[in-house]
Amino acid sequence: MAVVPMTIRHLDEVLAIERASFPSPWPRSSFLNELLTNDCARYYVCLEGDRVVGYAGMWIILDEAHITNIAVHPAYRGRRLGELLLRTLMQEAARLGADRMTLEVRVSNLPAQRLYARLGFVRAGIRKGYYNDNHEDAIIMWKHFYRQGEEHA
Repeated sequence: MAVVPMTIRHLDEVLAIERASFPSPWPRSSFLNELLTNDCARYYVCLEGDRVVGYAGMWIILDEAHITNIAVHPAYRGRRLGELLLRTLMQEAARLGADRMTLEVRVSNLPAQRLYARLGFVRAGIRKGYYNDNHEDAIIMWKHFYRQGEEHA
């Protein structure tokens, strides 16, 4: 598996994974905006050969990274590809100067919560009714990157 920056040529496969993964999938126009006009956005795909099997994105704003989405094709779940994508985002965020990272996750998405916790994300709050499709709450999670010589808060 290889993780590479997402380009427009990956978009059809990304959209298929998006539709299979989320009850309210992003439309093509949202991904196009992220790839073509949002200077804060960084998106990556996980490839098996030439096939897109997962993707992840984030925004880098000053010293903070915000994960916008992460998904793996249903046929490839359980192979730690979500972890590979998340670790890629974390490494890229730190390389680009972020010292912390945040995300929202559905309260019902226990597998994702376990992954995030395993990689050092901690719960920091709840966004009530965050998801438009069913008004489910979102858990806000944060991870702080510590540079050599810094103390852990």
